[in-house]
Amino acid sequence: MSNDLQIILAGSFVATACGLLGCYLILRKMAMVGDAISHAVLPGIVLAFLFTGSRDSVTMVIGAGIIGVLTTFLIEFFHKKGKLQTDASIGVTFTWLFAIGVILISVFAGKVDLDQDCVLYGEIAYVPIDLWITDAGTVMGPRVLYISGTVLLIILVFIATGYKELFLTTFDPAYATAVGISTVLWHYLLMGAVSITTVASFESVGAILVVALLIAPPATAYLLTEDLFKMMVLTTIIGVLVSVSGYYLAVATDGSIAGAMATMAGLFFGLAFLFSPTEGYLVKKFRKEKAVMH
Repeated sequence: MSNDLQIILAGSFVATACGLLGCYLILRKMAMVGDAISHAVLPGIVLAFLFTGSRDSVTMVIGAGIIGVLTTFLIEFFHKKGKLQTDASIGVTFTWLFAIGVILISVFAGKVDLDQDCVLYGEIAYVPIDLWITDAGTVMGPRVLYISGTVLLIILVFIATGYKELFLTTFDPAYATAVGISTVLWHYLLMGAVSITTVASFESVGAILVVALLIAPPATAYLLTEDLFKMMVLTTIIGVLVSVSGYYLAVATDGSIAGAMATMAGLFFGLAFLFSPTEGYLVKKFRKEKAVMH
């Protein structure tokens, strides 16, 4: 498998997993929760390393996942008990937790082989050289592909098994409660899935691209359809296109691959915003002018 294909596959796996969850975040008006979690889990990553002395991905995911769930709990707590607006509670929670993570890294800088810049920016170009080598010395291939592929499989199983519950708690939580579906449980299950996905994606693409892939592809699909299943299919297609086009844009410009992918995600959203058959700004303006003429 060529290096190009390995990088594109890693980007596609991450884009698909993030995008599918992002569909629910956007529909629940919680898009920025992904940004909050991606920053707030930094202390979880540091604490996991301090307690175990290991940079193993599973250890990092567990530590960050716990903090990710705590983040969503605090956001809900401040929103409901503190009467704060959701955006305000998100801002307070993730900046506070992220700051704690930065302090932990600076205090234990001599003991922790971590850097907040690495977590934030990542480097997907390193995918082909970050190999999984067994104890017997067998080279299994890029470690990131196994991690991102496993996470994608978990997310697909989660959505497939809980599709009805996620659908009802997203569109009609009152009815979901009436028929015995716990909106609180499924809220935290969804947030837990977001936490696992964002953390597992840090090493390969970094938090900034994770946030872009969580929001931009599903937001683009949202402008193109009102059907949830179609929205998820379109999100997957757009995520793959972002990975492919972003990689070749980076090659052509000799620039950052993650930055190029985020740029392409924004470009696709801009095209949908302007030319969507139903919600496109220029399309609606043209229809309005045509109606006035008639």
